[in-house]
Amino acid sequence: MGLFSFLTQEIAVDLGTANTIIIHNDKVVVDEPSIVAIDHTTGKLIAIGEKARQMHGKTHENIRTIRPLRDGVIADFHAAELMIRGMIKMINSKNNWITPSLRMVVCIPSGSTEVEVRAVRDSSEHAGGRDVYMIYEPMAAAIGIGLDVEAPEGCMVVDIGGGTTEIAVIALGGIVCNKSIRIAGDGFTADIQAYMRHQHNIKVGERTAEEIKIQVGSALPDLETPPDDYVVRGPNLMTALPIEVPVSYQEISHCLDKSIAKIETAILGVLEQTPPELYADIVTKGVYLAGGGALLRGLDKRLTDKINIPFHVAEDPLRAVARGTGIALKNVDRFSFLMR
Repeated sequence: MGLFSFLTQEIAVDLGTANTIIIHNDKVVVDEPSIVAIDHTTGKLIAIGEKARQMHGKTHENIRTIRPLRDGVIADFHAAELMIRGMIKMINSKNNWITPSLRMVVCIPSGSTEVEVRAVRDSSEHAGGRDVYMIYEPMAAAIGIGLDVEAPEGCMVVDIGGGTTEIAVIALGGIVCNKSIRIAGDGFTADIQAYMRHQHNIKVGERTAEEIKIQVGSALPDLETPPDDYVVRGPNLMTALPIEVPVSYQEISHCLDKSIAKIETAILGVLEQTPPELYADIVTKGVYLAGGGALLRGLDKRLTDKINIPFHVAEDPLRAVARGTGIALKNVDRFSFLMR
């Protein structure tokens, strides 16, 4: 290894449905939306990440924007490979003359089937990964939040990502019980699109719905510091004339209510399976929320009131999983029992 160690590049990849984050040398070097734009006629890659996101919903027939991951797993193999390869190129753009061999740790949803795990591994290897390790998302989130996953104590993590919500109880370096449900950020966005259509007769695209979620998204109908109403512009479904609709956070909390209730049910389901000794630890320490969904206003309070266990939002929840994956990469030998 000695002589060629500089030719081996180690990267940690949080391959998310909404965003992909790559960590190299303890620094976040890539944080881009998981989306690619491909020329339909030639199959060539046109743009990747933020540039492709700006094209999303605005393309003509020759350009297709593809989100390679759906519900946390690879839905389009070819696009996923192009995306991973393109994002790795972003790191190496400075020293193009040499292509180092890659050692990668990639995180995957805890509910992944063997086929889905294989797809991630193949995509990573095709994109240049020589040693590819997998780690489950809730485990990576727990490490990233700073919890001691090897301790003989229970800790519980709820990671609300783009495609899946991962709920896991972790003790002694392993996942004791877990559940992965396909209701998460993308589901919230779809709820908002449907609500705007039915309630306001206005057609909004995915990007606008995402913006509404960020600006006035809420899990509670009454907040102590409410955000201002967000004005949405779009075509009226009946007349196709432009209309403006102010949207309040109360409306959004009402339209997200069903999806959040399903997440609550899933959390209660995992708590039911938790052994009593670990349950006691969780009640004392509380439950940690990670992922973009944790940023939904009032979510921690709603869950605390409903389940009677304190819920804490991790600091920088968007990057908790990526941070944990980075720590696992640095300590591959120590955490090898967590990897696949």
